[in-house]
Amino acid sequence: MSTPPSPSGSERPDGSSVRIGALVPLTRPGWVEAGQHLLAGLELAVREVNDGGGIAGRPLELLVRDTAADPHRAEAAVDELARLGVAAVAGEYHSVVARAAATRADALGLPFLCSSAVLDALTEQPTDSVARLAPPQSRGWQLYADFLLRAGYSRIAVAAQPTVYWAAGTRILRDHLSPRGGTVIELDMSTLDPAAVCEELVYQRATALLLLVGHPEPAVPIVKSVRGDQRLADTLIGAPAGQPEFAEWATLLGDDGAAIPFLRYLPERLSPLGARVEAALRERLAAAPSFVAFEGYDTITVLADVLRSHGTDRARIAESWPSVAVEGTRGKIEFSRTPGISVWQWARTPVQVVDRDPAEPERFRILHAG
Repeated sequence: MSTPPSPSGSERPDGSSVRIGALVPLTRPGWVEAGQHLLAGLELAVREVNDGGGIAGRPLELLVRDTAADPHRAEAAVDELARLGVAAVAGEYHSVVARAAATRADALGLPFLCSSAVLDALTEQPTDSVARLAPPQSRGWQLYADFLLRAGYSRIAVAAQPTVYWAAGTRILRDHLSPRGGTVIELDMSTLDPAAVCEELVYQRATALLLLVGHPEPAVPIVKSVRGDQRLADTLIGAPAGQPEFAEWATLLGDDGAAIPFLRYLPERLSPLGARVEAALRERLAAAPSFVAFEGYDTITVLADVLRSHGTDRARIAESWPSVAVEGTRGKIEFSRTPGISVWQWARTPVQVVDRDPAEPERFRILHAG
């Protein structure tokens, strides 16, 4: 199913608008709250572009398609958006879905600016069609591993579901921790329930448990089970993929959801632009915006700059990635070729390890940054 075009722009059959396709998870099993934040950022930026005169006098129009965390649905959406004449495709939160979309967009010669997915291998082969704002998984998860070691955690259990994304995360952690004296213990969540996870943690003498699983199931039941087991009172729970970032986490877990470190892609202090956008996003969402909302806003900011300077021809847009130099909400955005990464990559994305303060769960504490 496709959602109707976003109200950020109106349908213009005469072709007078500049169309951008947006891939967003808006229904289950997609992470709906993340999708809502991503869409809020995209739409706010489109509105501001149009308030400022659009693209050479033409309004920017966002055609939104719900991926529901389904790679095949994302591929079909890319095909449809290409037929509808979009200049580029933007968005997506789930890494496996973004990889499918990126591969299809590359095959069609359709520029794709990925907002939020981090899987290193976003495409199998190097491509000029795809660029990305989020940091590659290897960079963020290595930083997270460094945080664990510095905090004194060396026997790390990972409760992982069998997907490409979680498998890549496990491999990054093991490759980074093992030479530094760390041990990674895999717990297969296709065979274990939360109670069995607790037993394994005790048996393996793990000092930390990382949740490499979906939200809210099975992440929330695992947290409740571990927090309720007195044998594991000193066990750190971590969620590098960012589950605790969103309000639903705090709503479902209450105090149990605090002190669970995760990765967040924000600077320590927002620039004046970032502060203004934060206020606008907060009003739009009626809640504190996550880093995903800022990623959405920055995506349109980059595409609008490219469209103004290079026009709407798809080949010219793809050729423009190395010349991008745009001030975003989280710093100056420039794309480069990063070793081991197949797409044009913003190499200086800010990365933090944060958690919710047990004394004030609505407040985030910065534990480590890089």
